[in-house]
Amino acid sequence: MREYDVLIIGSGLAGLTLALKVATNKKVCLVSKRGINDSSSNWAQGGIAAVLASDDSIEAHIQDTLTAGAGLCDAEVTRLVAEHGRETVEWLIAEGVPFTREEDDSGFHLTREGGHSHRRIIHAADATGHAVQKTLAEKVKEHPNIDLMEDHIAVDLITARKVGIEGGECLGAYVLDNTSGKVLTIGAQHTVLATGGTGKVYLYTTNPDVATGDGIAMAWRAGCRVANMEFIQFHPTCLYHPLAKSFLITEAVRGEGGILKLPDGTRFMQEHDERAELAPRDIVARAIDFEMKKRGIDCVYLDISHQPADFVLSHFPTIYRRCMELGIDITKEPIPVVPAAHYSCGGIMTDHAGRADLPGLYAIGETACTGLHGANRLASNSLLECLVFGQAAAEDILAQPPRTIPELPYWDESRVTDADEEIIITHNWNELRRFMWNYVGIVRTNKRLARALHRIHMLRDEVHEFYSNFRISNDLIELRNLLQVAELIVKSAMERHESRGLHYSKDYPDMLPEAVPTVLEPSNYYSLLDRHHGHHHH
Repeated sequence: MREYDVLIIGSGLAGLTLALKVATNKKVCLVSKRGINDSSSNWAQGGIAAVLASDDSIEAHIQDTLTAGAGLCDAEVTRLVAEHGRETVEWLIAEGVPFTREEDDSGFHLTREGGHSHRRIIHAADATGHAVQKTLAEKVKEHPNIDLMEDHIAVDLITARKVGIEGGECLGAYVLDNTSGKVLTIGAQHTVLATGGTGKVYLYTTNPDVATGDGIAMAWRAGCRVANMEFIQFHPTCLYHPLAKSFLITEAVRGEGGILKLPDGTRFMQEHDERAELAPRDIVARAIDFEMKKRGIDCVYLDISHQPADFVLSHFPTIYRRCMELGIDITKEPIPVVPAAHYSCGGIMTDHAGRADLPGLYAIGETACTGLHGANRLASNSLLECLVFGQAAAEDILAQPPRTIPELPYWDESRVTDADEEIIITHNWNELRRFMWNYVGIVRTNKRLARALHRIHMLRDEVHEFYSNFRISNDLIELRNLLQVAELIVKSAMERHESRGLHYSKDYPDMLPEAVPTVLEPSNYYSLLDRHHGHHHH
């Protein structure tokens, strides 16, 4: 058994922030499923929302967030996050993140994004996430108190209950070393889930391959509540091409005159909204989804070729280059696009310090549901949330008295054999992502949800049998987690008898007068756990 003060699972912005904040006087283990930089944070193009300009205000940032969240944001949490924006950004600047400056060097350049009433997005060109991730990852790699374990995937949390010890707390995790195939037992006084989102539960996603909802599934199996899982943000335009995984076509293309067309060249957005191509994200995504389902087509087209070639090149150099690699000249022809799962607003329920329902367990970043995003996330509040809760959880951990971790049992592999074939995993993975896209996507109906749940249960039984009889692999762990997350999304969607924010149901098109979060309680005996106080902010 290896033992640490703090075990952090996930190496995106939330995990790195917390690691650096506690490592001054704690021994830290940072587990990364692939490489340290394979996270959604690294792909984030936008920036970090924070009140930095003199004409902006905390109140305005709060109001913009509450408006986007369609009545479901937690007001206290929203204020907490908005108030800590400036100090977390100043910390990043001190750590050396190269944010874009004004042309006259008078300060940092702030940009504006949809839903914001002011310029308040600090950014590093159009690759902010990468700049932040790279800076912090280098600091983590050279920190003497942080053991970085790349190519390791967490299998399950170790709880006192599971290993037959008194009490209900989290004691660490079992972690599979993907290189050796061995499962390690890691004991920790504090365990932090910073595992990111769930995009890979869908056929089309802007997320990296690692976004399989591992933290949410592990926390649920360990007896934690999960909230608001039905609110999945879909980006309306992702490049549709067999060789292009998850390449986002920024909203700015529509902002600069891009037109959406059907395969035969006709426009369709004006049928759905008078703002046409410039309607809000969720409306554009729903319209594209409607046309694709109605006509049985694989994608629609985004056309900017009517603009002068040098205009297109100067505005969208990255998109031009990427499309050219695939043989699409965007100055002459339209871009094939589909909507894609982008961000999960729900997750593991936490309090103001990032604590989950299990003592000793924290959840931060996209895997958590803090109450900040409500029914729809405001642009660039996601990286901000990672920073603020990374810091809040770090402070809480540093304030705790030390506790002893008992000797934990090893992972038992005595009864399993090597799988004879992996095709069942690939097949079930593809089937899950396709029916989730078709039945639990942008537009939902009772019938579609019931169909999806039925299929999830069939696949879950197959995977459970596989999991019980064969040695575990990275792919099997991810598939097991994806099935669990899919079930949580479907059950949450079934519980919401209205349309609100990102959740749109044809059977319940209207919004109810009162906004109520969807909270799922684990129905197994874990829910008898004495809930420790301070978790009822929902």
